[in-house]
Amino acid sequence: MAVASAGPAELGFVEAAPAWRLRSEQFPSKVGGRPAWLGAAGLPGPEELACALCGRPLAFLLQLYAPLPNRADAFHRCLFLFCCRVPPCCAGLRVFRNQLPRKNDFYSYEPPSENPPPETGESVCLQLKSGAHLCRVCGCLGPKTCSRCHKAHYCSKEHQTLDWRLGHKQACTQSEYLDRTIPDHNFLFPEFEIVIETEDEITPEVVEKENESEIIGSMGEVPEEELDSMAKHESREDKIFQKFKTKIALEPEQVLRYGRGIAPIWISGENIPQEKDIPDCPCGAKRIFEFQVMPQLLNYLKADTLGRSVDWGVVAVFTCAESCRLGIGYTEEFVWKQDITDTP
Repeated sequence: MAVASAGPAELGFVEAAPAWRLRSEQFPSKVGGRPAWLGAAGLPGPEELACALCGRPLAFLLQLYAPLPNRADAFHRCLFLFCCRVPPCCAGLRVFRNQLPRKNDFYSYEPPSENPPPETGESVCLQLKSGAHLCRVCGCLGPKTCSRCHKAHYCSKEHQTLDWRLGHKQACTQSEYLDRTIPDHNFLFPEFEIVIETEDEITPEVVEKENESEIIGSMGEVPEEELDSMAKHESREDKIFQKFKTKIALEPEQVLRYGRGIAPIWISGENIPQEKDIPDCPCGAKRIFEFQVMPQLLNYLKADTLGRSVDWGVVAVFTCAESCRLGIGYTEEFVWKQDITDTP
């Protein structure tokens, strides 16, 4: 992997926000709810947003607005991360990148207003400016339609069945109420805004070490060779985990770390990707680290009520170093998931 560039990371924190602040025209960074799609054309389809492991529809986890200052074609740029939340799988992850020039077919050339719009309706927008219809359950591209009313759109038979069971059966013939009668399908994650702050480079003192005499006293008569082997393994694991803890100690609520081209911080010495593990972009360029999702985000997802659920130690996203433009649509990038190692 390329040598990481110096400089502090940008830290992401979750905050409650009014619904209007999380709409596409505000260019939000956010967790949960439905995606606030950037470009309204070329959205990833149901096949691309299916879990590669179990085949079920992925749930929208978060999006990060990450424009590139020196690139006219990436004046607006956003990364969208999806995950599987269907037990017992809960393991699939996919990430997509979309970018637009400042002058485009979807948004004003001028920055969005800081003031709320005059209308205060909370109705869900299920059709984009491009004309594309979105799934009533997940907010992703919905090529399927209800055969009865032809007005409700879905990404999959699975989501159509879920919506039918939870109220569309009754609302189907009342087309004027469709957008106002979307039930809670218990599929979306809770919605929050992600606010970004620059990391303070003053690092806290290293977490206090355990009392050495206690450690030595508990060793008993363990063979010397075994002690050496254990010490080497534990020393590397401890150093990596201590570095992780030290890095987040000043801002323990951080849910995300952003820094295009910097080095990620790993939670464990196990399953750290090598350069060969990170595929090049189809354009031929290398992929570089861009951001990582921290385990603290799990506290906000309310996802542990189903038994086995979404879980990770670190989710690291690697994107095209050239941030290429392969057409007008959404380009899939690469995700690496590192779980928390179970140590005795």
